[in-house]
Amino acid sequence: MIIGVPKEIKPAENRVGMTPAGVLEMTKAGHTVYVQSGAGTGTDFYDEDYEKAGARILPTIEEVYAIADMIVKVKEPIEPEYKLIKENQLLFTYFHFASCEPLTKAMIEQKAICLAYETVETPDRKLPLLVPMSEVAGRMATQEGAKYLERFYGGRGLLLGGVPGVPPAKVLVIGGGVVGTQAAKMASGMGADVTIMDLNIDRLRYLDDVMPENVNTLVPNEMTIREAVKDFDVIIGAVLIPGAKAPKLITRDMLPTMKQGTVLVDVAIDQGGCFETSKPTTHQDPTYIIDDVIHYTVANMPGAVPFTSTLALTNATLPYALQLANKGWQKACNENSALKLGLNIVKGDVVYKGVSEAFDLPYVPVEEILNK
Repeated sequence: MIIGVPKEIKPAENRVGMTPAGVLEMTKAGHTVYVQSGAGTGTDFYDEDYEKAGARILPTIEEVYAIADMIVKVKEPIEPEYKLIKENQLLFTYFHFASCEPLTKAMIEQKAICLAYETVETPDRKLPLLVPMSEVAGRMATQEGAKYLERFYGGRGLLLGGVPGVPPAKVLVIGGGVVGTQAAKMASGMGADVTIMDLNIDRLRYLDDVMPENVNTLVPNEMTIREAVKDFDVIIGAVLIPGAKAPKLITRDMLPTMKQGTVLVDVAIDQGGCFETSKPTTHQDPTYIIDDVIHYTVANMPGAVPFTSTLALTNATLPYALQLANKGWQKACNENSALKLGLNIVKGDVVYKGVSEAFDLPYVPVEEILNK
């Protein structure tokens, strides 16, 4: 199979879809890999590194898309890429379709095969290709929350962990999954007073057992959230419904009840955000303020730490990419139920319910496509 690795063109996105080590594994398996010149420079991988691993370097993104059977990248295609995608071309990347109708309709129109990292799901309900970036984003959420608490950025002027004789900041984490757990772990390690919310009582029991004493647990509902937001300095949104839009758990009318300089970090922004006032931002302009509340809503948070993020992501994606290349997407998805759940759009048909429901689009069961 011919694999293409284009340079990411989303603003401030420095990750790359395949490392030189991944290229070597692909070429050892008999595949041809074309890498766009400069694709890995943001992660300190250079053209010569890829060439030594067996890749062929192409100067432009247009050439990479034109030659490849499968495109392996990190972030969803953005508008300049839409028309470069060929009919029947396999795209293996993050898509987050439910938060972006133009992208969804463009991929339907291009009749591409869109296999989304974020919905690859194992039989035990784990999301192996989302977990690495969730770990990075969760830890970064606390870092960014601590940073924007500083008065220079409009925050309350608090040190997250306080000092002896001065109380620490209070951090609320909504969602006890991978992102929330990592955020709470970082915040507690920095000495903050942390509360983590989740609807799953068993999950809260687990977190209560493994977290340090400065982490409390709470079951969320509208009343408890409304009361809680009045008292916390950093609020991290870490909820996820795989493949679907995130629920709006903090509404516009709650903002005036918060303390001036409160920091909201919405890690769910890729899925539309879990705060009603959230809108995607970039690393170049990461925050905005509404009612004296700071919103940090960068849609590709791990892109700020591309070396860590690229290695973590490609460690997880490479085995699946090899299956797709070795067997072809249909056979690989028929034989691997996790990959099958990654299929979102296939040759113009929406085959993932969360996407069809988000935009009221016709839904075709993926089995009908695979069994043709």
